[in-house]
Amino acid sequence: MTAHRTIARGETATFSKAARATFAAAYPDTPVRLTHELVGHPLLGLDALAVLAERMPASSVEYNLGKLPLGVRPEDTPSNGLTLGETIRTIESNGSWAVLKNVERDTAYAALLDSALGELEPIVAGQTGPMLHREAFIFLTSPGSITPFHMDPEHNILLQIMGTKVMTVFPARDELLVPAQKSEEFHGGGHRNLIWQDGFKAHGTAFPLIPGDAIHVPVKAPHFVENGPAVSISLSITWRSDRSVAEGELHSFNALLRRRGLPLGQVSTQPERQGVRRLLYRVMRKLGV
Repeated sequence: MTAHRTIARGETATFSKAARATFAAAYPDTPVRLTHELVGHPLLGLDALAVLAERMPASSVEYNLGKLPLGVRPEDTPSNGLTLGETIRTIESNGSWAVLKNVERDTAYAALLDSALGELEPIVAGQTGPMLHREAFIFLTSPGSITPFHMDPEHNILLQIMGTKVMTVFPARDELLVPAQKSEEFHGGGHRNLIWQDGFKAHGTAFPLIPGDAIHVPVKAPHFVENGPAVSISLSITWRSDRSVAEGELHSFNALLRRRGLPLGQVSTQPERQGVRRLLYRVMRKLGV
């Protein structure tokens, strides 16, 4: 486990003492609004991000038109007809959405990620074990863009850097929203987008975000995002844990059992404690059963 980072004298923390206390009270299962201190950071402006994007491999970027329905099939997502650099530099007027994935592969952005997560690491370690597989993503969205209803496999904190948006977050582990078979498909490599029904909206909590706000999104808590009237830049810092890894293994085990017509097992709220079932899954997978 990476050692907890000590903040040097005169250096501004990403998260204040109050924000860390709020996070500690909510982690790992409750979405909550936090505050942060990265607004105006030189690595997070449009020009710096355009330069970063143009040197990233194609596999690490995704961009398309941003005005989408809340429920859209991945294959129906329309292209915007621009290059990535053009998309970012003209994002105020081109009606697009873009994400730069795994920016921690760049040394400067890796330091930014490690600095922010290092402040939260003692809290995380005490609840769900070591921070595993740390990653960072940067989202750039045109005014009025929509990020459709979806879920993610990581523990996530999204930091709003520029512009405004509303993120509506739904409870994790609600099978009305995410049926068990969808979770099994997701952990087997299925797409993150979910089927939307208008009746779902009453189950969510809307979190308006302005620059300096952040939000903790629990593992696989479904959500969608509505961008405000200006260009938005958001930084997402994520990690896996013993808990998130265990959940993925147990849903994958259920998928294996389902294919063979065998009884499924329950995935508990603390799946890291279901050691016997996890071991059985690993043995069966290794044997190709």
